[in-house]
Amino acid sequence: MPPSTASPTPEPDDIVVQDDAVMGRGLRLSALLLGVLLGLGALGYYLLSLPKKAGRSKVTRISPPNQVTNTARPEIPRVIFKDITAAAGIRFHHNNGANGEKLLPETMGGGVAFLDFDNDGKPDLLFVNSAPWPWKQSSTVPSRVPGIVLYRNETEPDNAIHFTEVSGIPDLAQSFYGMGVAAGDYDGDGWVDVLITGVGGTRLLHNEGGISFRDATTAAGVGGDPRDWSTAAAWFDFDNDGDLDLYVGNYVRWSREIDAEVGYKLIGGARAYGPPMNFQGAFPHLYRNDGDGHFTDISAAAGVQVKNPNTGVPAAKTLGVVPIDLTGDGWIDLVVANDTVQNFVFENQRNGSFKEVGAISGLAFDSYGNTRGAMGVDAVRFTREGKIAVAIGNFANEMTAFYVAQNEPMLFNDEAISWGIGGPSRDPLKFGVFFLDYDLDGRLDLMSVNGHLEEEIGKIQHGQRYEQSAQLYWNAGAAGMLTVGTNQAGPDLFRPIVGRGGAFADLDGDGDLDCVFTSLNGPPVLLRNDLTPGPHWLRLKLHGNPSNHEAIGAWVHVIAGKESQWRQVMPTRSYLSQSELELTFGLGTNTVVDLVEVTWPGETQPDLIPAGLTLNRLHSLSQKPHARKP
Repeated sequence: MPPSTASPTPEPDDIVVQDDAVMGRGLRLSALLLGVLLGLGALGYYLLSLPKKAGRSKVTRISPPNQVTNTARPEIPRVIFKDITAAAGIRFHHNNGANGEKLLPETMGGGVAFLDFDNDGKPDLLFVNSAPWPWKQSSTVPSRVPGIVLYRNETEPDNAIHFTEVSGIPDLAQSFYGMGVAAGDYDGDGWVDVLITGVGGTRLLHNEGGISFRDATTAAGVGGDPRDWSTAAAWFDFDNDGDLDLYVGNYVRWSREIDAEVGYKLIGGARAYGPPMNFQGAFPHLYRNDGDGHFTDISAAAGVQVKNPNTGVPAAKTLGVVPIDLTGDGWIDLVVANDTVQNFVFENQRNGSFKEVGAISGLAFDSYGNTRGAMGVDAVRFTREGKIAVAIGNFANEMTAFYVAQNEPMLFNDEAISWGIGGPSRDPLKFGVFFLDYDLDGRLDLMSVNGHLEEEIGKIQHGQRYEQSAQLYWNAGAAGMLTVGTNQAGPDLFRPIVGRGGAFADLDGDGDLDCVFTSLNGPPVLLRNDLTPGPHWLRLKLHGNPSNHEAIGAWVHVIAGKESQWRQVMPTRSYLSQSELELTFGLGTNTVVDLVEVTWPGETQPDLIPAGLTLNRLHSLSQKPHARKP
């Protein structure tokens, strides 16, 4: 057979020998190159070390960087808040009806309202209670608890703040699963009425001359659907016809059976409270006041029933609402805080309807386009120029939103970080948020009432607690919002509670603003503001037309020295709660008020109030009969 022309396949030993030969040639080449490089390096070193000829040196001058002058951190004023709950006679205890089933409503708590129900000029206190579930009673849970507990303010001048519980009113004592409160004189008889929200719809209680209350829910037509879980509500005149209309937000479509199907569990399988993502949203109700004690539900026609564009189901999961005229056109708009879905902004179209513009305005989402777990909300004219700021308390690990209007009134940007609120507010679970000038320096500060949903949260999230401290941010002007601590406000303000609602009022007539917090399944905290006398102040009580004699929706502009301030008569703020109707203007060291202007509800042109208002007292201002145009 002739020999093959193909190369023989090398044996394993041949491969090793060939590789070694290649490696040997590579090593010899590398050694040669290394020698060349070392020689070049030595030559370079020698040349550089030779002496240089003297010559004229050239110096390039470099300008030093501009030094950034940091604004000196202002000193936070010392204003102590003192817990006077027991000393003032407050014995209320919230009952959420929890008995092991871990049902979602048990996590939400109740609201509180400051209102003058007996027209004696002093703010009274109303607490909203929940109730035991009717299908599950035990020896540890009472069979009935009052749905409302009302306290009359009996504080006398120069004496300690004191309240007495008002008892013997059957329609207040009835038991139901209440949540929120909205107070307003809907029929113009001069006595403030009360709407209570909760699981199973709403209840309207008509004030019978400051002596008792009558259930007027059916007669007024504002009860909603028995399947409703109503939360935030507000009285306001949306159509500028002179009387108060009513907005009622609903949370989610809920029942015991739906809750059981959702079935949140902790690690290990134990039943747990959970967020509302797996619950369908719920439409709100907008009731137009017919002027005869009755209301008409115009929710669908008015454009406040927003649907999920993908599923067609109700989109809202409302826990907070604040009415405010965002555009300055004399027509009140609505900012609605929704939990885990986008917030709404209902722009008043001045024709009996609203347009939802939350996404366009910048208030619907966070800075990255995400939704948050929104709870309470407040909105004010915050800057000297009158720009509006909207604060929204969000879930744990989400910053408190601090939307500030830009050059256009309906365009907002979340400036929580730049104002100094973002970082400190991230960890807690925020519910009630509200603006107030607690030190009377003329700038609005921010309070946050905090508390978690899940009792066992500390076992599954490091650093979280069920009971949480409130937060107070002092407005330092150009230096931003500074976090107040126990050294500046005392320990009582920051005692951890399962906080929910919050409100403010001047309880003892000394000009500074006292506060109340509600806690879930526990007692409230009533805090007296012990501001050291010195800052000047001005307080105003407005009286509007007969159908809206509380002038809800009016604006007051005050200029004193370099400070320019705006306040709106709008008790609805925070979480499920209402603050006083009176307006407080801190004047600091200013001893003269330069300007007071009142823009009455439905108006765009302000009334100039004659100069000479005495400082450090409450003044009443009444609307002229001809000032308002229908």
